[in-house]
Amino acid sequence: MSAVAHELPPGAVNAKLIALIASSAVFFGIFLSGFVIDEPAPYDLFMVGLIAVWALFGLRISRAATPLLVLLVTMNIGGMIAMTQMSDLASTPLYLAVSMFLAFTAVFFASVTAVQPSLYRLIFIAYVVSAVLTSLLGIAGYFHAFPGAEIFTKYDRAAGAFQDPNVFGPFLVLPGIYLLYLLLTGSIARMPLLSVPLLIITAGIFFSFSRGAWGMFAVSAVLLTGCLFLQSASGMFRLRVVVMTIAAIALLVIAMIIILQLPGVAEMFSSRAQLEQSYDTARLGRFARYAIGFQMALEHPFGIGPLVFGTIFGEDTHDIWLKLLMDYGWLGFVSFLALTVWTIVAGFRILLRDRPWQPYLLCAYVAFIGNIGLGTFIDIDHWRHVYLLLGLIWGAIALEYRHQKELRQAPAPAAAVPTSSIG
Repeated sequence: MSAVAHELPPGAVNAKLIALIASSAVFFGIFLSGFVIDEPAPYDLFMVGLIAVWALFGLRISRAATPLLVLLVTMNIGGMIAMTQMSDLASTPLYLAVSMFLAFTAVFFASVTAVQPSLYRLIFIAYVVSAVLTSLLGIAGYFHAFPGAEIFTKYDRAAGAFQDPNVFGPFLVLPGIYLLYLLLTGSIARMPLLSVPLLIITAGIFFSFSRGAWGMFAVSAVLLTGCLFLQSASGMFRLRVVVMTIAAIALLVIAMIIILQLPGVAEMFSSRAQLEQSYDTARLGRFARYAIGFQMALEHPFGIGPLVFGTIFGEDTHDIWLKLLMDYGWLGFVSFLALTVWTIVAGFRILLRDRPWQPYLLCAYVAFIGNIGLGTFIDIDHWRHVYLLLGLIWGAIALEYRHQKELRQAPAPAAAVPTSSIG
């Protein structure tokens, strides 16, 4: 028998095996998040089982993450109240069940990362792998790379393994930002290895032709670069960030020029690059529906019920705040607004502190800001990655809370006792 077997008691071996299985399950769950063609998605079914099993074996919710749980549950209670305003429930119970499930995924990720910070790296790696694969599917679909590849497109735009290119593009932002962070802060030798997946993900964002995803990636990248610049006091590091940023922009411009030479790409880009589309400014277009919807919210404080707005106007709200008012009532609106503000403020307070989990918090935070900004023009209610971002940020908030608590409880160093000599 080996020396290792003698050194490790059976209990320790079992604990390591359980930890490995748990980590693998989290990795696989995150990987499945890149494949959401219908609801319930494989991700949903797997995560329901994972959360249930984890809860049976002692899922602990940090006291610091309690606001996340309370506000998300309150938001969904608002949805249940709004459902009472409906004459025909149709698929509403399933919709609200998915909403509640996604709320619990946010709490789950906050809880497991708060207990095991090493999961951050695993989660981000799994996300990158998933994003690269679904990006390749979207790119292959856009260029009809093989028979049947068009199932990975919608409206002649890359959609990957998603229902909608407007969800596919934003899903890719966090892994793209994470790879950009590694490029800006990592060793020169790793740059070629990181550049390949970053180019694939960036291409996926581009071929989604989602104006929101383009803007979100650009804003998140600027925020990331600015935070790195502020965080470091090293002149050399700041110079590196500036040089790398200029180089990245130059490469992006060159890649854009090359891509725009491909047949059909320039026309689609020119069409999608316009700030206003016909469906935005039409008589009952997106902007007109905003005004009508907010007026309806004043008349229906409990909401009108999930998905009802779209049946009235033929198009959904395309605005997270109006969506909340219509589908979750004022209770849901206030709850999510409070959660958003709380997340941004609490996350900002700890954003640049030197902690092992700080890089992951930084990437998740800037991506969350981008998603919330985009939510003003599109409905992000059931975007699984938004709830993952909430969980990652609140996990870091809980870790910082525990860290500060340990510092307060640590015994103070004994003061030196002056000595005197007696002559």
